[in-house]
Amino acid sequence: MPADPGAPDEVAAAARGFADAVARIEAGELAFPLPGSGRTAERFAALRTVAEAGLSTARLVEGHVDAAAILAELGAPPPGPGERWGVWAAEPPGEGLTAVRQGAGWMLNGLKQYCSGAHSCTDALVTARAGESRRLFAVRVATDGCRPVEGTWGAVGMAGSDTPDVRFTDVPATAVGEPEAYVDRPGFWHGGIGVAACWYGGAVAVARVLWEAAEHRADPHTDAHLGAVDVQLHAAWTLLERAAREIDEDPRDDRGEGRLRAMRTRAFVESVCRQVLDHVGRATGAGPLCHDTGHARTVADLGVYIRQHHAERDLAGLGAYLARPEAGR
Repeated sequence: MPADPGAPDEVAAAARGFADAVARIEAGELAFPLPGSGRTAERFAALRTVAEAGLSTARLVEGHVDAAAILAELGAPPPGPGERWGVWAAEPPGEGLTAVRQGAGWMLNGLKQYCSGAHSCTDALVTARAGESRRLFAVRVATDGCRPVEGTWGAVGMAGSDTPDVRFTDVPATAVGEPEAYVDRPGFWHGGIGVAACWYGGAVAVARVLWEAAEHRADPHTDAHLGAVDVQLHAAWTLLERAAREIDEDPRDDRGEGRLRAMRTRAFVESVCRQVLDHVGRATGAGPLCHDTGHARTVADLGVYIRQHHAERDLAGLGAYLARPEAGR
């Protein structure tokens, strides 16, 4: 895919961080163990650490390591040297992608929305409609057939994640797994918790200015906000570690608990992030938002990133699943 010569500074910085992280993964300096490998807590901790350093970069790194996990789970070759993968699987209302057979392979056409790393990924896993079913495909996106649509990513928060719509025109693709395998596999739910680990890292980063304020000046209101933030962050990380243990105990989700675990964990971590944003803002006022560019960016980024949790819509899905689990299977 051609580089965007007009990419803003945030996009360029996140792309550099993405490329550096992938190079470190290939060199064995940075590890993201596969979900269910017995080291899922290490995976979540690595995602947290990357997110603490920068949420847009974390969004790109999370996509790459999620792609690696999906390829492994569905029996496809892993990412090759120098490849940077994304997972472009959002399916909001709209045109979408269609896949048709072309000889021994497939051809993709249409519009894919929310393609993080559109200018920095070399490859991607994308979902597309093939007849009446939805399938997952591996594509080489560094081609003229994949074109980011100008003006479709005007975000302030998560600007660096570079997530525009991408127009696919006769793009060769390789099917990965069987129809509906992307959403039917256990790792779909494991991966959703990995995203929550990134949200958590963002919340830790937001809380830094509150820690600094409390360290430099004794004030009971600041201390109270810090205490509240500490309780929430401690509870969220405890839940993430428990989720990691449960995934390792049942990686194939034979007990059928993966969906409920993911819905609960994501909902709780999202609520903690919102509370951290509120406490930090109330405790520190406008100063850090106006004078600390890094903090202001992290606050804006986290507010957008946690909207991958669909608020009351996802909570309603959780409630419906609890009340009528047979309807969700």
